[in-house]
Amino acid sequence: MRFEDLLRPTPQGLYCPPGDFFIDPVQPVARAVITHGHADHARSGHDAVLATPQTLAIMAERYGEAFTARRQPSAYGEATDIGGVSVRLVPAGHVLGSAQAVVSWRGMTITASGDYKRRPDATCAPFEPVRSHVFISEATFGLPVFVHPPDGEEIARLLESVRQFPERTHLVGAYALGKAQRVIRLLREAGWDRTIHVHGALERLNALYQREGVDLGPLASATVPARGGGGLPGEIVIAPPSATQDRWSRRFAEPVTAFASGWMGVRARARQKGVELPLVISDHADWAELTDTFTELAPEEVWITHGREEGLLRWCALRGQTARALRLVGYDEEEGEVETPGSGAAID
Repeated sequence: MRFEDLLRPTPQGLYCPPGDFFIDPVQPVARAVITHGHADHARSGHDAVLATPQTLAIMAERYGEAFTARRQPSAYGEATDIGGVSVRLVPAGHVLGSAQAVVSWRGMTITASGDYKRRPDATCAPFEPVRSHVFISEATFGLPVFVHPPDGEEIARLLESVRQFPERTHLVGAYALGKAQRVIRLLREAGWDRTIHVHGALERLNALYQREGVDLGPLASATVPARGGGGLPGEIVIAPPSATQDRWSRRFAEPVTAFASGWMGVRARARQKGVELPLVISDHADWAELTDTFTELAPEEVWITHGREEGLLRWCALRGQTARALRLVGYDEEEGEVETPGSGAAID
């Protein structure tokens, strides 16, 4: 029996023939297992969706209550039988509710990790290693050049800039799901207890995180007069990245534009986006986290998808680790998040 008999890549996404379901399909299907709520993995229109309760809540918040005909919540560690195939969701450490799908059938186990990271994050459950015959890994930052600094150091740089420029507003671009809430929590952990102002597009997901027990501290809408500028000097404002480049940003006091992303380690990207204060904060594993995970899990095979597969394939080959690239399409490389309508468009 081959591993491909249990999971195989198709144009719709990873497909499980014996269970007749897809993992993070890119097109509407009859039955989907969704690893997390980012728009490139969690799409509406499936007949049935199995996911963690938090991911289902995120999908309902983003797409409306009718995003699927049937929801099937599955708590971490709970095994669900789908056509004789066992599906168990375990934490991935990516964003709230994110999960790896551990798929077992006839003595064979494949773990589809979705997106993941290994460093601590107070906004979501930490990555849980699972021994499997096959580990399917993302490769968003799958090159040795990607080494993310400690999150605390990046937040310290932000707070130092606020101290140096008290007359200016610090406008931090962060994606609406996961990154915005993580930046807020990191600021709280660093001792920033003042009100943090947020763009309207972030408010519903912030509220969802707080309902799920993530303490974000005092928040307020970034509401200042649209004309004249000069609003909120000395304050920190969190907004979708697109809003930091929009006319909406002109209402603030000489804004220092920051952007929290793993891609901010690439200076050319920061310059291209007009970012004055790049913050290298990622919700994805960097090169060391990826390769350390492969070493720790020691699967028979590693399948690599959506990202820079070549570097990880070479690393595996040099160590005698069997690996292949799945070359799935339809997944975004910009930290796994896209700005869906209502989640990232600028509000004037």
